Amino acid sequence: MPMEHIDPMMFAPCGMNCMICYKHCSQKISCAGCFTDSKGKPEHCGKCKIKICTQKKDIKYCYECSEYPCKQLKYLEKSYITRYDTSLIGNSREVKENGLAVFMDQQKTKYMCPKCGGIISLHDSECSECKYQTKPKV
Repeated sequence: MPMEHIDPMMFAPCGMNCMICYKHCSQKISCAGCFTDSKGKPEHCGKCKIKICTQKKDIKYCYECSEYPCKQLKYLEKSYITRYDTSLIGNSREVKENGLAVFMDQQKTKYMCPKCGGIISLHDSECSECKYQTKPKV
């Protein structure tokens, strides 16, 4: 499952690159991103308040909102920085400033498995193909 194809549907409203989500990388029925109703979607993503908010405001990404960044996004941001050393607000800033294609190319470099070219999951640091671990499991 190499990250060769850049699908705009895989960039979530909050700034998450769904290509590197554990549910996209490691499941038999993988999630196809926030903008789909795929069977592999985690329950919490299906009920995501951030996604529901963007739909109500008729915007695609949080950074398009006049209230950006809101309390809900700041809460998620804090969690992602603490748990995964990743800034969703930073991701969104990159997309807004440089475009989705540039951002996803940078993500390929950062999350491509050095052993087989698969995708390293942000959430569990494991390759989608060869199960190579970039960080030891805790």
